[in-house]
Amino acid sequence: MDACLSRFLEHLKTERNASSHTIRGYEEDLKLFYQFLEEIQGEEVDPTQVDARKLRRYSAWLNGRGYAQSTIARRLASLRSFYRFQRRQGVIDANPTEALRNPKQPKRLPRLLRVEDVIRLLDSIAMDTPLGIRDRAMFETLYGGGLRVSELVGLNLEDLDLEQELLRIRGKGKRERLSPVGRVATFQIQHWLAIRQPADLSEKALFLNRYGKRLTSRSVGRLLESHLVRVGLDLSASPHTLRHSFATHLLDRGADLRSVQELLGHRNLTTTQIYTHVTEERMLRIYESAHPRAREKS
Repeated sequence: MDACLSRFLEHLKTERNASSHTIRGYEEDLKLFYQFLEEIQGEEVDPTQVDARKLRRYSAWLNGRGYAQSTIARRLASLRSFYRFQRRQGVIDANPTEALRNPKQPKRLPRLLRVEDVIRLLDSIAMDTPLGIRDRAMFETLYGGGLRVSELVGLNLEDLDLEQELLRIRGKGKRERLSPVGRVATFQIQHWLAIRQPADLSEKALFLNRYGKRLTSRSVGRLLESHLVRVGLDLSASPHTLRHSFATHLLDRGADLRSVQELLGHRNLTTTQIYTHVTEERMLRIYESAHPRAREKS
């Protein structure tokens, strides 16, 4: 593997504390870029000898291979991170990605579950087994705090303040925030703690798998799918769907956008604003279906 790439991946692991899943994603993206360079250069690849013109050719190359615009944008984002790191290390004098533009993305609104469907999902989780008690506490926490699934599985016992119904969340970019989770989630967490059995006393994770070890994000997704199947809800929903639903349900009930931004741990308000489009779209549907003059012809 090229030394530049090796150093970058090591930086992700040791300095940015990136997950193994994130590191694999960067590695896959950058190896594809190396493949492109090999095709056009026909010689040993030197990523430090890349200019903006080659990067534009790479974007067109990805498009020609049929990648979705969102996938192309992600691969270009990996390149930006890679070259920013090389610039900071003094490997290159200028960052060739600064003038690189992302392809236009179709505006896609987040997938949601209705309030009644979320409640039906959560209330349906049987609590007659330890794993059922865990799942109920886990998904109540995910929805109650609007957490990312990575934040959920990263929770440790020391992050709990159940008296105040708060969790300390370590979000993206090592940013921490306090997240309220509500009385129902707090009650279910207490129920889970009463039967929680770690594999050994050093295990700090709040939510454990059947072997007493920390759960993974992928496992949480599979568990949610099994509960969705059982109650007949949308199987395309994911743990992130509960986060989207959390934000939209708050806005629908009058929460201000800035507060929702803080609760979600978004750095920029523009990231949170997509949920206003969701609520506006829902408002228009309700108006058109309910108002007697909404569809009257003039």
